[in-house]
Amino acid sequence: MSEYRLPEEIRYSRDDEWVRESEGGLYTVGISDYAQQQLGDVVFVELPAPGTKFDAGQAFGVIESVKAVSDLCIPIAGEIIEVNASLEDAPETVNDDCYASGWLVTLRPSDPSQIGALMDATAYASYIADRSD
Repeated sequence: MSEYRLPEEIRYSRDDEWVRESEGGLYTVGISDYAQQQLGDVVFVELPAPGTKFDAGQAFGVIESVKAVSDLCIPIAGEIIEVNASLEDAPETVNDDCYASGWLVTLRPSDPSQIGALMDATAYASYIADRSD
């Protein structure tokens, strides 16, 4: 699966979002390189207001590309602390650098143990390969 960047320190959901532990017990969420490549050129991102709470798997926003409109699903339950406001003016940042400047939200998890249910990079690479067959 060398055509997709899948950093080892990140956990992945079956909905193609990633989660990385940040500072102070917070977690950063974005979409995977696989997801952004499948979407194509991202032209719009709609994110929730800080303070909004979501259950794991719940839609928390929308991402629109030249090919499709897709829901964004939160990989672990928690409260949105911060959104990447720069995506409002530059949604293509998701395509340019989905794991750094193209992040979507930061959240405070309601149950940090949920991170353990997500896939590591190896498992996610297998999951992608199975879907592509």
